[in-house]
This record gives sequence, C-alpha cells and structure tokens, in this order.
Amino acid sequence: MVSALTLVCLTIATLLIAALPIWLYRKTKPRFGFERRDVIVGIAVFALFSMVIERGLHGLVLSNATTVGLLMNPAIFVIYGALATGICEEVGRYAGMKWLIKRDPASLQRPGTALGYGIGHGGAEAWLVGVLVQLQWILYALLADRGMLDQYFTSVPAESLLRLHAVLGSLAPETAALFLVERAAAFVFQVGLSVGMWHMLRERFRFTLPFMIVAHALIALPVAMYQARLIPLLAADAVYLVFGLIVMRALRRYFLGVAAAANRAARAASAAPEKAGD
Repeated sequence: MVSALTLVCLTIATLLIAALPIWLYRKTKPRFGFERRDVIVGIAVFALFSMVIERGLHGLVLSNATTVGLLMNPAIFVIYGALATGICEEVGRYAGMKWLIKRDPASLQRPGTALGYGIGHGGAEAWLVGVLVQLQWILYALLADRGMLDQYFTSVPAESLLRLHAVLGSLAPETAALFLVERAAAFVFQVGLSVGMWHMLRERFRFTLPFMIVAHALIALPVAMYQARLIPLLAADAVYLVFGLIVMRALRRYFLGVAAAANRAARAASAAPEKAGD
C-alpha cells in the first residue's frame, strides 16, 4: 500500500515535470522568436528516434542469444546503453536541425531556433518517458490502495505481479524527489545539447555529429551504470543534479546575453532614423 503522502508527492512531481516544457515555451517564445515548427520537429525527432528506432534496436539486440550473452558483461552493457542512446538521439537531432536549416537558412542566425527545438525534444522526453510513465504508477498505486490491483492484472503471471507489488511497496516521498531531479536534469541536458549542436552547425564544425554522440553518451553513462548495478540510483541522480545545475546556469547566462544583444541592436536601429533626421 502506498501512503497518501507518497501519492501527493508523486502527483506534484509529475505535474511539475508536465508543466516545465509548456511554461518554458510560453515564457521564451515571445522573447526569442522561435517558430512553432522548431518545437514540433524536436517532438517528432524524439518520438521517432528514441521511442521507435532506439527501442527497436534494443528489441533486436535482446532477441539474439549472442548479444544477450555479451551484455551480461557490465562494461559492455554500459558502453552499449550509452552509445545506443547517443547515436539514436543525436542522429535524429542532427537530421532534424539540418532539415530546419535547409527549410530556413536564416535559422542558423537565430539562437531561438536551438531553444525551440530543445524545448520540443526535451519536452517530448519529459512527457513520454516521465509524465506518462509516472501517471501509470500513480494509477497502479491507487488500484493497490483500493485492493483492485490483482483484479486489474488477472492475466499477468504471478511472479510479475509480485514484482509490481514490490515496486509499489518501495515507493516513498524520496522517489518523487529523485524523479523530479532525473526528469528536470534530462530536460536541461536536451536543451543544452540542442544549443551545442546548433552552434557547431553554424560554425560548420566538421565533426559535429561524432562529437555530439560522444557528449550524449557521456551524459547517459550514470544511468547505464545504475542499470548495470555498478552504482546506486542516488549516486547517478547526484551526478545529474550537479551537472544539470551547471548546464542550466550556463544556458541562462547565454540566453540572457542573447536577449541583451537583441535589445542593444533594437535600440541602435531605432536611434539611427533620429540621427538621420538631425
């Protein structure tokens, strides 16, 4: 049985993550002028490359006895998990941004493009990987509280049902805090990766895609190490908390600088006609 306090904490954490991309979209769109298309492309890329292609790759790998045997080695499991995430998502991000640039070459001169894309990509992850999954666990907790969980899963094997009860029994207010840290940090990283790729494409950096794949794989390392049972969840989340705050601070300073530069340019443009009139 999940306590009422735990349910309240899980619900609040889920609502906060659900609201994060929507709030950021509404707050920053008027200021940085990105297109709705940028956000939609980010959503579509994550849905296709992470939820379909990456999961399809995992299904293919896990269906082969040889590769399953290799993945029993924790080091190989960690490398595979980190690289699979990095390759699938960054190939998708690269393709999505190249499409945006091809459609509107001027987008390379608008930092808001990267922000809009990052909100879409990160927002899709927040909802598809975080909010919807967490709502499912909240529903299971409510069913268990009413004694209806076993009736709901009548066709599920008894062993799987016992594991489900064990997971529900382990839920606590701290679970909500960890969920909040993980999902918020993931969202910040997605925006940061989008800004990084946009800058590299603008500067025509030759190794943009390999660099971004490695960067994303490094970000995915802590969670892969946790899944391989090499480090505890608390350690992985502590890493994400620290680096998430660092990236968030860097992004804030960067976009405040962008806004200040735009304001200076606007003031200079408005002052030019006055000088001409004098």
